[in-house]
Amino acid sequence: MSGRADTDWRPSLPWPGADAHKHARGRLGVVSGKASQTGAARLAARAGLRIGAGVVRILCPPDAAAVIAPAIEAVMLSPFGSPEALAELAEGMHAVVIGPAAGVTDATRANVRALAATGAALIVDADGLTVFEGWPSDLFDVLDRDDVLTPHEGEFRRLFPGLLENGREAAARAAAEKAGAVIVLKGPATVIAAPDGRMATNGNGAPWLATAGTGDVLAGMIGGLTAQRMDSFDAARAAVWMHAEAARGFGPGLIAEDLPDRLPAVLAALYDPRS
Repeated sequence: MSGRADTDWRPSLPWPGADAHKHARGRLGVVSGKASQTGAARLAARAGLRIGAGVVRILCPPDAAAVIAPAIEAVMLSPFGSPEALAELAEGMHAVVIGPAAGVTDATRANVRALAATGAALIVDADGLTVFEGWPSDLFDVLDRDDVLTPHEGEFRRLFPGLLENGREAAARAAAEKAGAVIVLKGPATVIAAPDGRMATNGNGAPWLATAGTGDVLAGMIGGLTAQRMDSFDAARAAVWMHAEAARGFGPGLIAEDLPDRLPAVLAALYDPRS
C-alpha cells in the first residue's frame, strides 16, 4: 500500500473505554541521557503521556535522577546502572523510546541491544541511530517489524549509505525492508515505510518544526501510541500528522516544549464519541 499519511488511520486510534485504567492504556519507557542531557527524554516522556499512554517512566543513569526528579510530575522515574538493569526495568513495558540525547557511546549501543530482548516495541531515534554508524547490521539484527526508526536525512545516510540517491520514498521503502522495521524518514514531507511494503508521505508538514527538540517529541508520540498497542506503521503515520498539526496550530515562535501541550486540542478534534 502506498499513499498519503493524512487521516485514514483515525479508526485505529486508541481511545479509552469506560472501564479503562492506566495500565490498560499502555506502559511507555523513555531512556534518558546523562545528567547534563536530560531535556530530550523529558520532552519525549511528556509527549507520550499527552498522547494517551497510561504510565510513562523515564529510565535514567544514576547521575541523572536528581536532575530529572524535580522536573517531572505524572511521569515516573527509575535509575539503572547497566544494560541488564535497564532491560529488567523495561520488562512489562509495551514500548520504549531510546536515543534522544542518549550519547553516542558503547553504553547506548549496549542499551539498545538489551532493550531489544525485552519484547517492548522500540522507537530508536537520534543517538540511538548514530551510534550504529559503520555497524548497521548490529542494529538491524535485533529489530523486529514492530520497532520504529526515526532518522532525519543525516542519520539516515549514516545507517543506509547511498539509498537516498534513489529519492526519499524509494529510500525509505528499501530501508524498511533492510532494517525489518518501520522507518520514519523525517523532513518537510516525512515518509513512513513499513517492512511489509506499506508506505505513506505526510502531507501537512509545518516549517515551525525546524527547531531543536521537536524530533524528541515526535519519538515520544510514536512511543505513546505504540504503547497503546496501535500498529507501529499507523502509530508513526498518526504521530507525524498530529505533530505537524500541533505545530501548525501554534505557528511562529514554536519551541519543542510547546508541542505536547497542544496535543489535547488535536486529539479532541479527532475524537468521535460514537466510535
